Amino acid sequence: MNSNQNIQSNPTEETDNKSKRPDSFVKLAMRNMVKKGSTSLFHFFLTVLGVVGTLLGLAIAFH
Repeated sequence: MNSNQNIQSNPTEETDNKSKRPDSFVKLAMRNMVKKGSTSLFHFFLTVLGVVGTLLGLAIAFH
């Protein structure tokens, strides 16, 4: 009888897992940024500089 009880999972755990919604992508990204710290900020600023540089380059080229 004990082996049968060990195989079956707790019904409250199943309902908690089913009712719990997965984290949103924004929440996961923010958690990742906090975990990685300065590396994420550095990549963010590089991306901003790249986008601004591209827009300025296109504006100058097609002026």
